[in-house]
Amino acid sequence: MDAFSAVLDGPRARGAFLLRIVLAPPWAVRIEDEAPLTVITVVRGTAWVTDDAGERLRLDPGDVALIRGPRPYVFADSPDTPPQVRVDTDQHCWALDDGRSLVNEMMMGVRTWGNTAATADDATVSLVGAYDLTSQITPLLVGLLPRTAVIRDADWTSPVRDLLVGEVGRDAAGQGVVLDRMLDLVLIEALRHWFTTRADDAPTWWLAAEDELVGPAIRAMQSDAARGWTVESLAREAGMSRAAFARRFHELVGSPPMAFLTQWRLSLAADLLRDTDATIASVARDVGYSSPFSLSAAFTRRYSASPTAYRKNSRDDRRPA
Repeated sequence: MDAFSAVLDGPRARGAFLLRIVLAPPWAVRIEDEAPLTVITVVRGTAWVTDDAGERLRLDPGDVALIRGPRPYVFADSPDTPPQVRVDTDQHCWALDDGRSLVNEMMMGVRTWGNTAATADDATVSLVGAYDLTSQITPLLVGLLPRTAVIRDADWTSPVRDLLVGEVGRDAAGQGVVLDRMLDLVLIEALRHWFTTRADDAPTWWLAAEDELVGPAIRAMQSDAARGWTVESLAREAGMSRAAFARRFHELVGSPPMAFLTQWRLSLAADLLRDTDATIASVARDVGYSSPFSLSAAFTRRYSASPTAYRKNSRDDRRPA
């Protein structure tokens, strides 16, 4: 498994907020949902994303935008249109003029919300998917995205975006799960494109994974975290002396090899605790710790919670209100 595949194995939408939005101008929605990551694609028309710092970004048909939260922003037909609607942290929509709920008033069918028919000539049609990103591995990559990353339609080559657009309005058995997986694929494709074409924005460890010497050691750690790695054994993977490897790794990645390995192991442990019923001892073995006690000590330092408490809290957060 290459380093990028290992990280992209993390996205797991679970009942993600996903909506087709159909709006006729003038329209402007202030998004205050605090979602860590939102995926927007414009199907028809144009739209603008404006943040509170005044940064403006135009989206044209086929463009895919990744918006990193939690700061609010305005999604509108024009950067000069004042917001009429506010979306809160529960993805509930409110009118800004009188505070009334717009959830039912503007629902227009299955996963469709707006103020006009999708066939209207002046309608802008967009797809919006919001992640809660509980995964601890994916933020290693997503956290290094700019506030807004856009992949233009001319640069998009995957069919998954159009498949998601076609599926969002269907009301079939298991459709929520299907849409979650499609949203994951759109996100993965967008991340892959962004970091492949913008080396200046890519994580240092990912760039280092392309290094002919350090790369094999990074891929080895990420594909076999449970192995009892040492600096010496990693240096052998790189075909280097211990001292030369440690120096080169630190220069390229920005941290010592064992510190990087610890971060990776604990991120894997967090995912296993959240997503499986494996015992703490089993999780410890799977990520390379000799005992549940050694995992617990390292995990608590990193997350300020024991593995047991972390598991309970993460599942409480996912339980429907």
